[in-house]
Amino acid sequence: VRLVESGGGSVQPGGSLRVSCVASGFTFSVYDMAWFRRTPGQVREFVALIGWRDASTEYTDSVKGRFTISRDNVKNTIDLKMNNLKPEDTAVYYCARDGEAYREKWIDPASSYEYWGRGTQVTVAS
Repeated sequence: VRLVESGGGSVQPGGSLRVSCVASGFTFSVYDMAWFRRTPGQVREFVALIGWRDASTEYTDSVKGRFTISRDNVKNTIDLKMNNLKPEDTAVYYCARDGEAYREKWIDPASSYEYWGRGTQVTVAS
């Protein structure tokens, strides 16, 4: 399993960024995929996930209405489009793959994702 993130950077508050993840080494289309983030000294926090079956999505409350997760099962990629960014969104963003294929029922994302990329830094500051 290989997950490689790209697209991080620096932006002013209110700005937008897109981070992307290219996956390889497994059958991408049968796994839920997600984005997590971590700030220094904090645990890794769930941000968004997208289901394998119908691309249904779920977001943490703090990003609802601002972030959009998407997937491309041909290119084996997931994207996270982030709008109206806030300083508190500053973090390293990680792409993640669920540990179970064909998952039928979502559980706590903190316990179901087992594979991670190396992360990409997103900084929101004036």
